[in-house]
Amino acid sequence: GIDKSKKADLEMRLKVKEVLEGGKQIRCAPWNNKEIEFMNTLQLLTSKPAVFLCNLSENDYCRQKNKYLAKVKAWIDEQTGEPLIPFSAEFESKLVSMTAAESEEYQAEKKVKSQVSRIITQGYHSINLIHYFTAGSDEVKCWTIQLGTKAPQAAGRIHGDMEKGFICAEVIHWADFDALESESACRDEGKQHQEGRNYDVLDGDIIFFKFN
Repeated sequence: GIDKSKKADLEMRLKVKEVLEGGKQIRCAPWNNKEIEFMNTLQLLTSKPAVFLCNLSENDYCRQKNKYLAKVKAWIDEQTGEPLIPFSAEFESKLVSMTAAESEEYQAEKKVKSQVSRIITQGYHSINLIHYFTAGSDEVKCWTIQLGTKAPQAAGRIHGDMEKGFICAEVIHWADFDALESESACRDEGKQHQEGRNYDVLDGDIIFFKFN
């Protein structure tokens, strides 16, 4: 007979086999928490989130037309529903060889934008990563954390002592900083908030941590 401790593992492996043989990606099938915990040990490629990149010629990208793009999008929507980003490696490679001013001018001329920032941002979000900023008089640093990270654990990303001695976080949301363009203006407008241990850090937050 089958070892009872292994029976559940076998049943889950058989379910995985059935899903794959049915032509589906593992992440697109319904799973309970126990099954997800087990599958994380298998490191299956199709269990990982995906962002689909569709590489177009520069001409197709600039005119925003390609005869296959709609079909590719329809397939992705049917199979996984995950993001599709059309881009052009040909176009991006030209921008890399230009100065910042030349790049801006070329993008304006072609009436399209580089997709590199969008690809990076979407990749971050697909694996539930966000970032926050700390700023001093001479430098700004960006820190990567998981979505849903509390303020003390975000402080611990900088140094363990900051998590242990956490007192509070003084937070400016990125949208407020982008609109007012300086920390002092945000403080003057009451846009700097003091947050405690239960604060979920948001993407783009600018934070000053107080700790013992």
